[in-house]
Amino acid sequence: MSPRVQVYVIAALLALIGAGLTAYKHFELGFPLLPGEYRTVWTIEAKVGFVAEGGPVKAALTLPREQRNMEILGETFSSSGFGFFIARENDEYRAVWTRRSAEGSQSLFYRLDVYQTPGAALEQPLNLSTEVKKPFLGAREQEAVRLAIDSLVKQARERSSDVESFTTQLLFELNDDGNQDRNLVFRHYADKSLVDVALLMLATADIPAHRIRGLYLEDDRRRLDPEDLLEVYDGQRWIVFEPTSGLPGIPDNFFIWQRGGKSLLDLEGGRNSQVTFSVISNDVPARDVSMRSTLGEKEALVDFSIYSLPIEQQSIFKLILLVPVGALVVVLLRIFVGLRTSGTFMPVLLAIAFIETQLFTGLAIFVLILVLGLWVRFYLSRLNLLLVSRIAAVVVTVVLIMGVISVVSYKLGIEQALTVTFFPMIILAWTIERMSIVWEEDGPYEVVVQAGGSLLVAVLAWWVMTNRYVEHWTFNFPELLLVLLAFILIVGNYTGYRLSELMRFRPLVK
Repeated sequence: MSPRVQVYVIAALLALIGAGLTAYKHFELGFPLLPGEYRTVWTIEAKVGFVAEGGPVKAALTLPREQRNMEILGETFSSSGFGFFIARENDEYRAVWTRRSAEGSQSLFYRLDVYQTPGAALEQPLNLSTEVKKPFLGAREQEAVRLAIDSLVKQARERSSDVESFTTQLLFELNDDGNQDRNLVFRHYADKSLVDVALLMLATADIPAHRIRGLYLEDDRRRLDPEDLLEVYDGQRWIVFEPTSGLPGIPDNFFIWQRGGKSLLDLEGGRNSQVTFSVISNDVPARDVSMRSTLGEKEALVDFSIYSLPIEQQSIFKLILLVPVGALVVVLLRIFVGLRTSGTFMPVLLAIAFIETQLFTGLAIFVLILVLGLWVRFYLSRLNLLLVSRIAAVVVTVVLIMGVISVVSYKLGIEQALTVTFFPMIILAWTIERMSIVWEEDGPYEVVVQAGGSLLVAVLAWWVMTNRYVEHWTFNFPELLLVLLAFILIVGNYTGYRLSELMRFRPLVK
C-alpha cells in the first residue's frame, strides 16, 4: 500500500470515528450542536404539612419513578430536625422522615428538577397488580344506587367492543350531567372524586384498574393538589385515560408522581396532614442539562473526558482545544496561499495571546516589543556574543520590556496593556533573534514580509478561533478534532501550485 493510500485510509478512519462520536453525543446524550440552545427544566417542590401530637413522628412520602419522557436531573430533601432515609417498598421508593418527639405545625420539603424528553411516558409491562376487589354494596346501599351502577355499566358495555372503548364510554357517562343514573350515583358518593367512582364501577365490571397521581407542568403554579388519571388493564397492556375527557393517553405536560400503589403520604404521630405542590420552569443551557443527565448515569464518554476535570482545568483546556483550529488556518494559508511567516506555528501562539489581550491591544504590544527587541538585538550583535548567550540576553530584555510596558500603562490608566504577560516570552525572544538574522542575510524587506505574514495569519487564526461556533464545537465536541486531523492529513498530500506562485508566474502564461 502506497503512502498516499495509507494517508487516505487513516484519514477516513479518523473522520468516521470523530463524526460517529459527535453524532452519538448529539442524538443520544443530547449535547447541542449549536451554541445558545436552551431547554426547559421544571422544578417541582412537594411540601408535607401536618400537626405533630408531641410524641414520635414518622412521615413517608411516595417518590416519583424514572419515566421515559421525564428525566429526573436532581433531588434535594429538607428536613430540619428530622432523621431522613429512602426506603424501598415493592416497586416504590418512599422518603421517610422520623423524629423522636415533635409538637405543633411541621413542614417537610422534597424538591426535584425534571427535564421533559421525547418518548412514551410509560413502559410496558410493569409489575402492577391485576387483582380486582369488587365493591361491597351492603344493606345501607340503596337499591336504586345499585340499579344505577348496573345500568351505567350495562350501557357502556353495549356501546363498546373491548376494555378500552368500554372505559371511554363509561367515562363519557360519568361526565354527562344530564344522565340521571350518573347523578344518583354521585349524590350517594358525594365524598368521592370522579376517579374514585370510575374505579368502583370498573371493579363492578371485573376490570383491573388503579389511579395515577401526578401534576400538570405549568409555570409558576403554587399550592397544587395532585391530579388523578385512570389506568386500566385490558388483559395485555395498561391503558391510561384522562377522566374528564374520557380519552386514552397521557397529556403531554403531565408528570406522573405515583402509579398505583398505596397512599401518597403515610403519617404516624400527627394529624391534619396534607401534600401540596409548587411548579416553576427554568430555561437552562442545553449543555448543562445534558451534563447533569449523563453524569448521573456515569456515561463513559463524558465521565472519562475533560468534563470530569475541575472547572479551572476545563477553562484551560477550552483554550488549548482551539490550538488545532489555529494550526489548520496556518496549514491552509501556507500550503494553498503560500504566505511566509516567521516560524511555522508562531502565528498560532500570537493568536492565543490576542484572545487574551484583545486584538488591537495585542497587535500594538507585539509590534512595540518586536521593534524594541530588534534594536537591542542589533546592539548585542556588535558584542560578538555566543548564540545561546545572545538569545538569553534577548529573553531578559523582552521580560524587562514587558515589565516596563505594564508599569507605565498602569500609571497611565491603560488597563488593556496589562495583559502583555500573556505573550510567550521565549517565542518572542526567538522571533527577534530569527528576524535579526533574516535582516542581516536577506535584508529588511524579507523581515517585513515575514512579520506581516505572521501577523496576517495570526489575525485570521484569531478570527476563526474566537468564532462562537468554533469555540462551542471544540469544547463540547472535542471528537471533531479527529475530523480536523483527517483533513490536515489529506491537505498534506497536496502537491499543486500555491496561490502566490500562480500570481508569480502569471506573466509566463501571457
